[in-house]
This record gives sequence, C-alpha cells and structure tokens, in this order.
Amino acid sequence: MKWNYIINVIGILLIVLAISMLLPIVCSLIYNDGSINALITSTAATAVIGSILFFTSRAKEIDYINPREAMAVVALGWSVVSLFGALPFYFADVCSFHDAFFESVSGFTTTGSSILTNIEGVSKSLLMWRSFTQWLGGMGIIVLSLAILPFLGVGGMQLFKAEVPSPVPDKLTPRLTDSAKILWYVYILFSLLEVILLLFGGLDIYDSLCHTFTTMPTGGFSTKNSSVGHFNSVYIDYVILIFMVIAGINFSLHYQMLRGKTLIFWRDSECRFFLILLLCLTLIISFNIYGSVYESFDKAFQYASFQVVSIVTTTGYATADYEIWPPLSQTLIFIALFIGASAGSTGGGMKCARVMICCKYCYRELFSLIHPSSVSQIKMNSVVVQNHVVRSIMGFIALYLGLFVVCTILLAGMGIDMVTSLSAVATCIGNVGPGFGAVGPAENFASLPTAGKWVLSWCMLAGRLEIYTIIILFVPEFWQK
Repeated sequence: MKWNYIINVIGILLIVLAISMLLPIVCSLIYNDGSINALITSTAATAVIGSILFFTSRAKEIDYINPREAMAVVALGWSVVSLFGALPFYFADVCSFHDAFFESVSGFTTTGSSILTNIEGVSKSLLMWRSFTQWLGGMGIIVLSLAILPFLGVGGMQLFKAEVPSPVPDKLTPRLTDSAKILWYVYILFSLLEVILLLFGGLDIYDSLCHTFTTMPTGGFSTKNSSVGHFNSVYIDYVILIFMVIAGINFSLHYQMLRGKTLIFWRDSECRFFLILLLCLTLIISFNIYGSVYESFDKAFQYASFQVVSIVTTTGYATADYEIWPPLSQTLIFIALFIGASAGSTGGGMKCARVMICCKYCYRELFSLIHPSSVSQIKMNSVVVQNHVVRSIMGFIALYLGLFVVCTILLAGMGIDMVTSLSAVATCIGNVGPGFGAVGPAENFASLPTAGKWVLSWCMLAGRLEIYTIIILFVPEFWQK
C-alpha cells in the first residue's frame, strides 16, 4: 500500500475543501450573520492540516496505483473530507460533533437527511455551506480534483472507477482529466440555468443558489423548515422537478445531447426505463391520492410528480407529507427508495441500469429452465453485457440488501421502531433523505440515538461510494501484501 500517495491525495482534498469554505465566508461577511469566526477557524484548520499532509508525504513520481490503493484513497478521502466539513457546524455551536459529522456526511454524500430541528434558525452562511457540500459531493470532490489538478493524473482512471457512481464508467475523452472537466462543465451549465429560472420565479439570489446547489447533485437540503413546500409555488415546484430529472439522467447523455444528438435520451435503454418509471409511478400515485387527499387532479398530479421524482432521483425534497397518503402510494414510495436514478447521474440508489440487468438476469435464468440447451445473452443498448459485469452487479445488489438487513437490525436493537429502522437505513444507503415514521418528510433524524446516527453515517458513505469501496475495507485480505 503506497501510503505516501494516499496521504498526499487526502492532503490535496483538504486544501480544495479549505478553498471551498471561502464561499460561506463571503456569505457571512455579506449578511453579517455572526458565523464568521467559526468559518475562518474551520478554514484555517482544514488548510493547515491539508498542507501538512500534502508537503510531508510528497515523494518521487509513482507510475501506477492498484485498485486497492484507489479504493483506499476514495473511502478515506470521503471520510476525512466529511470530518473536516463538519467543523463549521461544530465551531458555530449549531450541534454536537457527532450531529455535525452526520450533517456533513449527509451533505457530501448528497443524502439530505438532517438533524437540524430549526433550519431557518441557522445562519445563512452555514446553510450556504450546508448546500455547497452537496454541490461538491454531487459530481464527486475527487473528480473535481482530477479536473483542476492535473498532477493527480497518476492512477487517475483507478480513482475515477472507484469514484464515479456507475456500474460501467466510461471516459468521454481519451484523457481522464478532460473527461472530468467535461462532466463539470455540463454540471455547472445546468446549475447556472436553474439559478436563472429560480430567480424568474421570485426567489432571491441566496435561495436560488442554495436550492440549485442541492437540486443538481440530487441532495435535497433546503433553507426552509418545510423544504420546497415553503414557497407554495407551482412554478418553483416544476422548475426544480425538471432539474431533478435532468440530474437523474446519465451526464454523458447530456454531453452528447449538447453536441447535437437530440434523440440520445430515448435511444438509451436505461434513460427510457428511468423516464417511463417516473411517469408510471406518478400516474398511479396521482390517481390514488386524487379524491382521497386532493380534490382536484391537477393538485394530485403536481404533488405526486414532485414526490416521485424527488424520491426516485434520491433528491429528497418535500412539498407534501406522503405519510398521510393511502397505503398504495406509501408502498410505491418505499420501493422507490431502493431503485435510484440512472448510472452516471448524481443520483444514488441501486441505479436503474443495475435493476434492469438484474431483471434480465432473472428472466434469463427462468428461460434457461424451460430451454436448458439455449444460449442467451444479456444486452443493454444492443450491446452484450459481459459476464464479469453481470456478476459484479449481482454481487452489488446482494451486498446492498445485506447491508440494509444488518443495519436495520442494528437500529432495531437500539429500540427504534420497525418502520423507522427500515426506512432510515433504506433512505441513507440510497442517499435519498426522508423516510417514514420518525424520519418522515415532516420529521428529521435528530431524535435517533447517537450510535444510530453513526451507523447511518456509515450507510450514507457506503451508498454514495457504491458499497464495494467501503465494505472492502473490512475484508482482512484487503490490507495484506
């Protein structure tokens, strides 16, 4: 294990994080909200520790890093960044350190689960930092480093594979740094467009920025206690809904669309599955809540579409309390906690591509029972999916569900009721945000025991880093030479 390299990369990430903290510092100066000392202290501590790690671990050029080292960089990098990202909340006395860490992990992993009971009582600069952590985590802080720091190019593809949320990561260009820059250019372009549209809807520049910072990464943190529902605006709802859908689609498709391939979304089988899934769930839930919850169908469709898109894309915004909806709607929303958005998007969950391949694999096994001599292959976009990819996906789903079961049992063992335990783990592994019971859309995670918050913090990291990257750290062979 090349520890010098690993420590060096973590040092660079902390330096990037310290630079990112300048945004909330500027925000604090503008609004004079009293958080400037906490932010400056956090920035200084992060910059000093990052510089020490970087300069004390510099070594000769490394020709190659293996997958083990790449996964160690990603897992430890995200953990350390989340640790230092918690400092502004802790130094500002917003909450205890374990709550601050939970909030920070929820931000960088774009989960959106919160322990803040009075969001509007927190200073504007800290809420800006809270939102900005999600924007950084959305495309991946390590991909950001690859884009702006070319000297991280050594072993870059290994980091890219360990970082990018996709079953089969593809480079858009021969050079990895160029691919990372393209992803970020597209990400920034859509972010700017959403800010402009939200400004047209009557939001001020602060709320427009904060909600864009949490929509494009499918994060879900809001500056309001009642989330997006606070604005009570059909226009705002649909603008955010559209950008949640955009963020839930593979970003490489957006790049190809911008290059003139206008039909690329429909030609991609995963994107078709994702869009049809959103439409079907929206229609079923709309008809289910029409009459029983909302008197007009347009209101039923507005609230159903927003909640469906928010949950499937793992954004986690709320405009309605779906716990008062009929059992069918609640069941479909619970199932949606597991599915997730498209591979290559900023969304979490299992990803639509994996769900599709799993379904095709199950169908192939049933077909083989009827026709034992037949030879059938699993295809995506008319391309054969290699067996090792299928095995990896089936292993991922097994680990995903296994982690869900184990962590649910752990929470139940802490005295948390079954509905809350099930949904809290599901929403944290899927990086969604709200769940059911004590962690529903009208509640938060503040009431959970400290040990439960640490378990869920680990679930959020595992879900964001695609399960393997975190769980493999607990395999003894991983650390052996």
